[in-house]
Amino acid sequence: MLTAHTIKVLQSLDKKKFRQKYNLFLVEGNKIICELFNSKVKIKEIFSIDPQKLDRTDVPVTHISENELKKISMLQHPKDSVAVCHLEPQEKSEDKAIQLVLDGIQDPGNLGTIIRLADWFGIEQIICSDDTADVYNPKVIMATMGSFARVNVVYTNLTEYLADTENVNIGTDMEGENIYRFEKPQKLNLILGNEGNGMRPETERLVEKSVMIPRFGKSRSTESLNVSMAAGIILGQLFKEAE
Repeated sequence: MLTAHTIKVLQSLDKKKFRQKYNLFLVEGNKIICELFNSKVKIKEIFSIDPQKLDRTDVPVTHISENELKKISMLQHPKDSVAVCHLEPQEKSEDKAIQLVLDGIQDPGNLGTIIRLADWFGIEQIICSDDTADVYNPKVIMATMGSFARVNVVYTNLTEYLADTENVNIGTDMEGENIYRFEKPQKLNLILGNEGNGMRPETERLVEKSVMIPRFGKSRSTESLNVSMAAGIILGQLFKEAE
């Protein structure tokens, strides 16, 4: 039986200020939760309607009712379990050969998909502006499908970072070089701008090379691509020669 206080605390974790207050965040669904067991993510407790499916002795698993699950879940159609995890700030490691840099990405679904793409292509680190959506937002966590546990996502002052990095800063621009003919530098940052406004002027000034995805449709009426779709196309091309 969950107490009213516990329910209130867990429900509050959909907001960043309460995640920071309690240093906790939620992960939903057995599939994603099971991926955490072999990661650095520290699970405080799991609430499940079917604890036997998790069968863990190193993590407390509490049996709850479906009604209780609905109360603590952030989903319209709750899954089988909710894990309460410790929120630990991620620290930036040394620059990797290929990194993603996010300048004001706001949509949680886009951020989650980009993290999942990074994991797919083996990109270990994503550098975010301070106003990029929070990686621990429940919608971001769900969209990553567990990839958040394998990609280092850090928040920083982008202008300072981009000015100091030794990686080549690459932006996206319709006047940029065709991505299918682009010669990839040995070390690069692929910068992805805000969904509606693109990169900020101060970020754009630090871009050293720009790439574009050519349109092949006859009508040429589509103005732009979703940022996560564009990221997938560009990454696929950047990694075309990888073994």
